Amino acid sequence: MTNSYDASNQVPVQPEYGDRRFAGPLENSASAVSWGAIFAGAVGAAALAMILLMLGTGLGLSSVSPWEDHGLQASTVGKATIGWLIFTQIAASGMGGYLAGRLRTRWAATHVDEIYFRDTAHGFLAWAVASLISAVLLTSTLGAIVGGGAKAVGSVAGGAASTSANAVSTGASGMSGSSMGYFVHSLFRTTANPSVTDNAPAAEPAGMPGAQPQTPAVTPSQLGEVTGIFANSLRTGALSPEDQQYVAQLVAQHTGMSQKDAEARVQAVYGKVQTTWQDAKTEAKKAADAARKTAIHLTLWTFISLLIGAFVASLCATYGGRQRDL
Repeated sequence: MTNSYDASNQVPVQPEYGDRRFAGPLENSASAVSWGAIFAGAVGAAALAMILLMLGTGLGLSSVSPWEDHGLQASTVGKATIGWLIFTQIAASGMGGYLAGRLRTRWAATHVDEIYFRDTAHGFLAWAVASLISAVLLTSTLGAIVGGGAKAVGSVAGGAASTSANAVSTGASGMSGSSMGYFVHSLFRTTANPSVTDNAPAAEPAGMPGAQPQTPAVTPSQLGEVTGIFANSLRTGALSPEDQQYVAQLVAQHTGMSQKDAEARVQAVYGKVQTTWQDAKTEAKKAADAARKTAIHLTLWTFISLLIGAFVASLCATYGGRQRDL
């Protein structure tokens, strides 16, 4: 009596995750990529990342205070921001990768190494799609942040020049609160007449015989003209002798000083303007360099957090796939 073997009556052995057995002659013809699971994991990861970023923004804004000795320092806020970016990537990518692995189809008659590779690929693809979704949804926000940062750096670098230009364009009425307006007004401060001695008789009231003439008040147009001369001299690098003589004449006319003393005052005040200008340029360069370094560090740590997210998504997808095949 012979026993015949019929392969069609045998139930194929399904491999377990971690088992290196093959399924025999049967092979699953389904696609190796479960796009539905990948998109589901990507949407979940993108949504969680958006929520966490909003939460981090709120926590970051609440931790900064304009008052001294209140809130967190700038360095502490920067470290907290980097830490929150990394945490967001780990949490969102981990959940997206786990969903992609857990929701994928079951691959029958597939070697365990192939299943491990496919799960890893599913996690990576879920992370990639989530990153693209986040980039599309946050394009306007990220563009505003990057553009605003670049604009701020340029504004800081040219802050001193814009201050002088604004002072010239607004005229005397808008210069009272600016440094340039302060220096220009200081030129026309009236002082006691140095030619009058203590033993000389006091000046008689205006309109009486022997009374000294009153100096005319400086007009807004004259203040604006002097401001423009100073601003132009700062751009060219020096106050020309013609401009110095002209400004000194205005000062002598409105203060009663001699031409020589007026020129000395103009030179002294212009020296203070130049010192203030150079200090402002130095501070602007320091601020621009600090902004550049901050942008570099933030970009570098964002890149590192994205790499961490890709790794976590791939790892969690293998864990989700293992749970799927149990």
